[in-house]
Amino acid sequence: MFTEDQQKYNLMILKIDSSMTLKSLLKTTLQISENSLLKLKKNKKVTINNEAINFGAVLKKGDVVKIYLSEQASDFEPQNLDLEVVYEDYDVLIINKNAFYVVHPTKSHKSNTIANGVTYYLESKNESIHVRFINRLDMNTSGLVIVAKNTFSHQQIGLDMKNELVIKKYIAVVHGVVKNEMGLIDEPIYRDTKTSIKSIIDEKGLPSQTKYQVVSRLKNATVLELELLTGRTHQIRLHLAHIGHGIIGDELYGYPDASLIHRQALHAYLLEFKQPRTKKNIKVTTVIPDDMEKLIKKLEVE
Repeated sequence: MFTEDQQKYNLMILKIDSSMTLKSLLKTTLQISENSLLKLKKNKKVTINNEAINFGAVLKKGDVVKIYLSEQASDFEPQNLDLEVVYEDYDVLIINKNAFYVVHPTKSHKSNTIANGVTYYLESKNESIHVRFINRLDMNTSGLVIVAKNTFSHQQIGLDMKNELVIKKYIAVVHGVVKNEMGLIDEPIYRDTKTSIKSIIDEKGLPSQTKYQVVSRLKNATVLELELLTGRTHQIRLHLAHIGHGIIGDELYGYPDASLIHRQALHAYLLEFKQPRTKKNIKVTTVIPDDMEKLIKKLEVE
């Protein structure tokens, strides 16, 4: 139903190929949430053949439905951070985040965040969006971050993540030699946000699963590929520490050593997901950064 060359970040255009009600198209076929449906209806953001029509209207083959996704833009200060954009379409933007950058402004990091850089980048393309991150990385973790350009893409990929249809893989360099070639760490994670910034393994926590596989074994370290099956705060860092193989450079859970690396050796290198409108498979990868490459080479000989 979607014609790719007609789509925009703030406009969905569909050419109907079978009879259905408009409400069925929006709610069942596109799986738009009730809250979003109410807003679309209230603000008359849906048209059929360029006319605003009741949501109970019956669509026929050949009708053109337009859904307007424009909304109030975020008020982040635009800053040129020379972001590395590795993938972009009308629904999503994927950034390869450098270490030492915060994804979203906080009380202690009000500027020079990925959100500021994304705002600058999109404004330079005359795209005005409410910046929404689908995944987030710790400040000292590098790698792939997805930004949703509209409410539809944010909701759709969020649903896919909930249904475990989004693949997220990382590379980490951990302390010690991991014996098993692969394994699953299945331990609940809990954090009392009022008393600590650290998460812990605790039965009262949320179910959390991390798959790991050995990439290579070094002198007293191991390079691991990790796949997140859930997405808890500090999940990889805590899970690896729990099995006795904390990440090198991790000051909170692992083995900090400024002579080796100045941050945790953790990089989000792969994302695989369905394009929100067309449902085509999208797979994005990136190489690990120089500081981790240097760390691996150093540990090969030590």
